[in-house]
Amino acid sequence: MEYVQVFWWPVLIVAAGSYLLGSINSAVILSRLMGRGDIRTMGSGNAGTTNMLRSVGKGAAVLTLFFDALKCVAAIVPTRIWFTYLCSANGFDSHIANYGIYIAGFFCMMGHIFPLYFKFKGGKGVVTLAATIALLDWRVFLICFAIFAIVFFTSRMMSLCSVIGCICYPIVTFCMIFFVDYRMGMVDTGISLGYVISMTVIAAVLGAVVILKHRSNIQRICNGTERKVSFHKEKTPDSASGQ
Repeated sequence: MEYVQVFWWPVLIVAAGSYLLGSINSAVILSRLMGRGDIRTMGSGNAGTTNMLRSVGKGAAVLTLFFDALKCVAAIVPTRIWFTYLCSANGFDSHIANYGIYIAGFFCMMGHIFPLYFKFKGGKGVVTLAATIALLDWRVFLICFAIFAIVFFTSRMMSLCSVIGCICYPIVTFCMIFFVDYRMGMVDTGISLGYVISMTVIAAVLGAVVILKHRSNIQRICNGTERKVSFHKEKTPDSASGQ
């Protein structure tokens, strides 16, 4: 009850602010600024890095990746500072601030997927989720990124490595927090078994959201029709691509 009294209004502010930041879809903005129109009318119709690579070019894809990660940083870093202060001021364990980071990351990702400013049609949330993981626990990020990279370089399918990365995310989160932090006591933050479980469940929910956005990709992977990534802009946009 004490947690609720302290955090209910910061949670509402963080959720709303993070969603509004996430709704700033860089793919849509950049494609228009570059005179190419709306990225959602090209290629796969997805407002994300891969479609920008295929439909606009490598430079546009790099900028999209950068700004999608940056908006997540803008949502999470102030939240971390604010929630850490609230924990310190109220005598709570510092790891409680991690819940605020998850809230900021989740709503930034939802803003990216369902942007308020662009008729609720955005990207698939891969970059925003990756940025959230990196800012929350760099160890989990490095392991998931290594898995992502291995799958990508063996399959060249961005959708496949994104889905596998999301599946591995809660597993890696549990292993790292339970076996390293909780059992081995590598960090002294008053971590409980309940915290381990809740962090794992939250990671599973975030990963599931991204996986659900890849339903059509999964179907094409199963059918053997999913396209591989090329680092050259396509001459003719193909509506059959999915990432």
